[in-house]
Amino acid sequence: MKVALFDDTLKYYNALLNDIEKAHQFIFMEFYRFGNDAIGCRFRDALARKAREGVSVKLLLDSWGTKGRDAFFAPLTEAGGEVRFHEKLRFSPDFFTRNHRRNHRKITIIDDKISYIGSSNLTDYNIVWRELILRLNGPIALTFKKIFFQMYDLAGGYLKVPSEMKIPLTFHGLEIIRDIPSITFQPVKKKMIKLIRNARRNIVVETPYFLPSFLVRKALINAVRRGVDVNIIIPRNSDVGIVDILRNRYLGPLHEKGIRFTLYTGQNLHAKLLMTDNNTFAMGSPNFDYRSFRFQHEILMVGYENDITHLLINHVSNTIADTIPFDYEGWKNRNWFIRLREWILIPLRHLL
Repeated sequence: MKVALFDDTLKYYNALLNDIEKAHQFIFMEFYRFGNDAIGCRFRDALARKAREGVSVKLLLDSWGTKGRDAFFAPLTEAGGEVRFHEKLRFSPDFFTRNHRRNHRKITIIDDKISYIGSSNLTDYNIVWRELILRLNGPIALTFKKIFFQMYDLAGGYLKVPSEMKIPLTFHGLEIIRDIPSITFQPVKKKMIKLIRNARRNIVVETPYFLPSFLVRKALINAVRRGVDVNIIIPRNSDVGIVDILRNRYLGPLHEKGIRFTLYTGQNLHAKLLMTDNNTFAMGSPNFDYRSFRFQHEILMVGYENDITHLLINHVSNTIADTIPFDYEGWKNRNWFIRLREWILIPLRHLL
């Protein structure tokens, strides 16, 4: 299996478009956000061309994350492509919790041989962000195709998830875990906690949104007590300011427990990665927050494949080169208004 890593969004888009142009059989794509913008048009038109050539094109997109649906995708559907949407917003007694059950996954499968998994949507919005996407060339595409169709065939009925979708799939030492909306099941969070508990030397986390649950915080603190170096890399300023305000409440107390925080100073860091002992990784679509673990359909690939590990170590090193350390003294001296905003947002942490 050949592997390539993309953390430059534009390079990823160009590589994906190149693979789309070469497709002969099918192109299956599952994304949270497919932009009604220049990048979205570029991908839509490329997919429409392939559909007219007889290539099977199927998209599964989230109805919250993707706007301008029918009219925007008309050139593709008129060419024979199919577009389905994850559950539309519904007004019901559980409006807030039910409508947080989004499909946040980002995968592409082309011709039973090429797979993409990672953090990036297809939009102008994130074109200058630092992302993390793996391109896998090999038979693992068959596994991703199975995963895609299990969701695609359920479009519109996501509250009744078949039991087989809760079972991790494996391929030559790689484990693919699918999360589903659940307060108790949460396989992605449980897997991450297990990896943290098993770490012996170091833990690196890259995440754009850091709102860890009690059990995650406890696992990270216990890792420090075992002598494990824990480094959490987050953007200095993400694209969701309200999350940053609440996030900052956690940083001081966890810093006092020995957890290091480094702040990415470039454009928004949107990569999602947990790596332990420089040999085991977990990467994909989940953020390190309540919303991903509780409410969203996510996908996580876990393993210790050497080629992937080496690429990820280099990726992390390059990310760290553009970071600054967390300013603990500045945090302690933040003014009362900032503290008040943090306190007010605490009850909303499960929905952010």
